[in-house]
Amino acid sequence: MTKNSTSSTSSTWTGMVPVDDTALAVTDTGGPGIPVVYLNGQFATQGYWRQVIAELGTGWRHITYDERARGKKSKRSADYSFEAAVRDVDAVLAARGVDRALLVGWSYGAVVGAHWASRNPDRTLGAVMVDGAYPYDWQDEAMEQRIRKMFRRMNLFMPLLRPTGLTPRMTAEQMANSNIELGELSRERELGPVLDDITVPTRYVVASGTSLGSRGDEQERLRTSLDAVTARNPNIKISAKVASNHGAILKKDFRAIAEAGREVAARDRGEH
Repeated sequence: MTKNSTSSTSSTWTGMVPVDDTALAVTDTGGPGIPVVYLNGQFATQGYWRQVIAELGTGWRHITYDERARGKKSKRSADYSFEAAVRDVDAVLAARGVDRALLVGWSYGAVVGAHWASRNPDRTLGAVMVDGAYPYDWQDEAMEQRIRKMFRRMNLFMPLLRPTGLTPRMTAEQMANSNIELGELSRERELGPVLDDITVPTRYVVASGTSLGSRGDEQERLRTSLDAVTARNPNIKISAKVASNHGAILKKDFRAIAEAGREVAARDRGEH
């Protein structure tokens, strides 16, 4: 059985964690259970994980946070790059005194989790990728233009929603640039080697149907890229293919996500 070398608190802590030129809103339930750090979708907030956390229960230590300029409290930054998002995982874990954690990432957060797990195998108990981190060349010049156009249109109503925390305090250009960078990082030649390097137990929970901005069977073509990944790396498996689509998966299929987390934790403890 692998022991977790972590400091734990006995009650829930909420506060701000400074990193670079900004600060992130963090919630840590504390306790002696396995630490789980939840990595949000690109413009989502930590509240999206509520049902998954409730399903796993109080026997786990749940750490959630809002990325830069997301949610109501996390501060703006001059750097919204993917590498900044990876650094933020280090900052949050260091601030909460956690040496090793199980990563659960949805969408953009799954790609962050893949990179972090690949770079930090000794600090990763395992990873759960929720409908994200698919190595597929889905972005071309036409797609880039679609992305920029979509965010320009969204910019008409985003200022109205920012006080609620439902949209980031980022410009339409910053959001588009982040989305385009994700497309570049998701290319097979970029993400494939990252996934190949993962040495910890990793489970995918795969959605069905389409998501905002996708057309036709684009999403399903992305998901089939996992076949080659699981064939190459025995540490990576598909835990479940669920009925809900990309946007609804955390709300409707939280049980499958929680079960994948339990499966990963059991693998780390050597329970087969």
